[in-house]
Amino acid sequence: MQLSRRARKDERGAAAVEFALIAMPLILLMFMIVESAFLMKDYVSVSSAVRTGARTASAAADGGPGTCVASASPPPCSPASVPAFAQGAADSIQTTATALDTNDINFILVYEPGANGFPLGQSTLTCGSNCVKYIWDAGLSKFRYASGSWASASVNACLNDPGRDSVGVGMQVTHGMVSGFFGASKIIQERTLMQFEPLEQDRCKPGTFNAHQ
Repeated sequence: MQLSRRARKDERGAAAVEFALIAMPLILLMFMIVESAFLMKDYVSVSSAVRTGARTASAAADGGPGTCVASASPPPCSPASVPAFAQGAADSIQTTATALDTNDINFILVYEPGANGFPLGQSTLTCGSNCVKYIWDAGLSKFRYASGSWASASVNACLNDPGRDSVGVGMQVTHGMVSGFFGASKIIQERTLMQFEPLEQDRCKPGTFNAHQ
């Protein structure tokens, strides 16, 4: 009888050890699934946002230079050294990236892409020439111009012209991890390139009769 009770205790102890060995990987797997789901949500949101921004910019090659409204509390605006379509891209991202925590958005770049798809002269998502940077202004709840320049009059948007320009929109977001098991955060970067929609031949690029400014 004593041996039987001891055997049952040994079995219960072995079962507890086996459960612990199985439970830990299962719990880790559950956290991995949860983390992956949240990460994928932000990745999809960032991808969708930059596509929307690029579509907005590519359709507004003739928008001219940026215009800042003079007032005591000016709205987010871009200076004349920046094309109006850049601010338009940032504004459109604001209205579509609602699934993201705006405080996690590090920056938006609107730029002329080089052959590698990054801003001219760069191999990463950092501004070179013809590149404009926007950051989130929590006080205004808007994206505001931060730095960079790109002359709007330099854009070529001529149909069937091999030199027709493209616009790139890039975005960097810091995704905060939920569990902390896989680090505190992860950087998400996405970019999209689109060729400018063509304008009429008399105003599609510098040097034409009614060239866009």
